[in-house]
Amino acid sequence: MSSDQPDALPTPVADEAPHPAPAAAPPGLDHDPSSVETIVHVLRHGEVHNPNGILYGRLPGFSLSVTGRSQAAAVARSLSDHDISLVIASPLQRAQETAAPIAAAHDLIVRTDENLVEAGNTFEGLRVSVGDGALRKPRHWWKLRDPFTPSWGEPYLQIAHRMLAAVNKARVEAAGHEVVLVSHQLPVWTLRRFLQGQRLWHDPRNRQCSLASLTSLVYHGDTLVDIVYSEPAGASDPSVHGA
Repeated sequence: MSSDQPDALPTPVADEAPHPAPAAAPPGLDHDPSSVETIVHVLRHGEVHNPNGILYGRLPGFSLSVTGRSQAAAVARSLSDHDISLVIASPLQRAQETAAPIAAAHDLIVRTDENLVEAGNTFEGLRVSVGDGALRKPRHWWKLRDPFTPSWGEPYLQIAHRMLAAVNKARVEAAGHEVVLVSHQLPVWTLRRFLQGQRLWHDPRNRQCSLASLTSLVYHGDTLVDIVYSEPAGASDPSVHGA
């Protein structure tokens, strides 16, 4: 990827704070539509049962661990008094299971959006831990030749565009209310960097995107005015692939 930045929506750097207060009810028709506040909470799924420590990517059959289910319940409690009108999740099992208690708390059905799916990765199904994983094997080194696109998986810009498409679709439908979109660490972090006008390639160890964390996008009309990061289920190590 070149050093030129993709077009991005102007927005302040994200605050690390409790997630935004519940959105106000939509104003009457005599109000300026640009004053309508809509909040899109982009939620990373909870911890996954992954005893073999593999990079599972889009593989089926990976469910939440006991801890992950507790994390999902904690997020549901934290959003219980919010005006949630939609809950939409990645099609992968861990995202659907994270979304379920939130939807139940608001008498909603979890909907699915393929644009929220995990990033594609050529190391899917392999162990990639430092010292004992696939990265020690020379046959895999060619995959690492370009960290900027990256060469080992779905392009960052493609991830950003599909995530933003999911956000915009939900935002329009839920105008004046709040919506929860359940996705995965790399897609959530890539979306945030895109919206903040930052380069998309980055050090994964520095991601601010804990398990079951919320990256809340606050819109006034069609304008993104704030990004608020919160951890209703507590912090976790972004470099751990239990995720």
